[in-house]
Amino acid sequence: MAPATPSCPASRSKVIELYFLEHRAKVLDLAAFLDRLDRAADDIGHEDFRVAALKQSIALLLDGHGQRAKRVLDHFSDPSETPIESAAGMKGAFGVYPGGKAGVI
Repeated sequence: MAPATPSCPASRSKVIELYFLEHRAKVLDLAAFLDRLDRAADDIGHEDFRVAALKQSIALLLDGHGQRAKRVLDHFSDPSETPIESAAGMKGAFGVYPGGKAGVI
């Protein structure tokens, strides 16, 4: 859905021409990742929170509402406002908030 007043200097056809192949490849990468998961032996017995969040984010891409990048980022982000006391023992980022449903779908 195009905004009433375009904020992108390029036309829709130009944006498609410039970026379609790049994003087609990203969708194929995502499909390959999900196929790889389907073929992998299940060693956890449930769906990993990261995969669940990734699948939920796909719904945000297709819901017809704007600000998709912001909403997907919010969905992956930690909603807490209180800083943690210590990062001791933390080995790295998960890429998505592990403490439950971060964003609302």
